[in-house]
Amino acid sequence: MEPTNKSNSINLGLYLGATLAAVIVLIYAINLDLMVEWWLSVALLVIVIAFGVVSAKRAKNNNGGFLSFKEAFVNYFITIAVGTAISVVVGVVIFNFVDPEAATHLNEQILLKSKQMMEGFGMPEDAMAAALDEASKKNNYSVGSQLQSYVFSLALYAVIGLIVALIVKKTNTSEA
Repeated sequence: MEPTNKSNSINLGLYLGATLAAVIVLIYAINLDLMVEWWLSVALLVIVIAFGVVSAKRAKNNNGGFLSFKEAFVNYFITIAVGTAISVVVGVVIFNFVDPEAATHLNEQILLKSKQMMEGFGMPEDAMAAALDEASKKNNYSVGSQLQSYVFSLALYAVIGLIVALIVKKTNTSEA
């Protein structure tokens, strides 16, 4: 029996989740400070989008080279939603149950990076102090913050997915 597009998308999502989880665990084990580097976020963004594109293209190939906009988007989005959910679960477990001190350390590193960035933009001292004071009250690695980040990232990936679906879709005009 031939696997469905939905099952292919879920499987790719599981592979994406395993990839993201492996990256998180490796960085946690090797050098925790890498978690706050901008280039890592960009690299992970590219990986996530690549898995989504592969999912949409596989669905198109499974449908004989034709795929509606909706089907392209759904396959892309299922893969990304599953994969990033796994990543969030791993992050929640590591930073809330296994090693909460790592979350504290990363929150401090985020504040330092934020301060450096604000200084680079020439932000006034009083505005910078107020912004840093407000930021210091937030735990970026709490369960709630990670779930909120998951929802916002899904929104970003959905917008990108709409563009991917526009590119990947191909309708069969002979059936019209």
